[in-house]
Amino acid sequence: MKFLIVGLGNPGVQYVQTRHNIGFLVTEKLVADLGGKFISSKLADVAEVKLKGRILVVIKPTTYMNLSGKAVNYWMQQEKIQRENILVITDDISLPFGKVRMKGKGSDGGHNGLKDIQAVLNSQEYARLRFGVGNDFPKGGQSDYVLGKWSSNEFDALPERIDVASEAVKSFAAIGLNLAMTQWNNK
Repeated sequence: MKFLIVGLGNPGVQYVQTRHNIGFLVTEKLVADLGGKFISSKLADVAEVKLKGRILVVIKPTTYMNLSGKAVNYWMQQEKIQRENILVITDDISLPFGKVRMKGKGSDGGHNGLKDIQAVLNSQEYARLRFGVGNDFPKGGQSDYVLGKWSSNEFDALPERIDVASEAVKSFAAIGLNLAMTQWNNK
């Protein structure tokens, strides 16, 4: 059984430690935990790892956030992975910092990466793991906030929260969406 795990973010050193790139950080932790390594490939950096007899194709799209759907669609087709075996990891300003929430479907919530994935797949029916980044920004400051660096307190707490998110991804692949949601939501 194959899964496509998608960590959303933007390529480039200027985005490395930004809130918008939490999907990249979670997938890097996941792949490291499972002994894998990313390689540059078409539309994404890709790693293939195994977990309990399952194959996880883990991607970090190199298309920039607004064109994430192109990479997701390409790797779905390339690896012949069904939509129900996709999990997209994304930042979410509507959740407090570090809170993780898994859902099986839903709106894009104004997130440009999710908006593009939904447009390309023509569906809201795919799982996503939302990682809370908080919303401590003035009106109109959302873009600067999500593209900004972590505060020192957030940065200190980040490794433990990334561990939680990585474990939630493993549960999605090992025990399925519904059980994983029960086990990890609001942790």
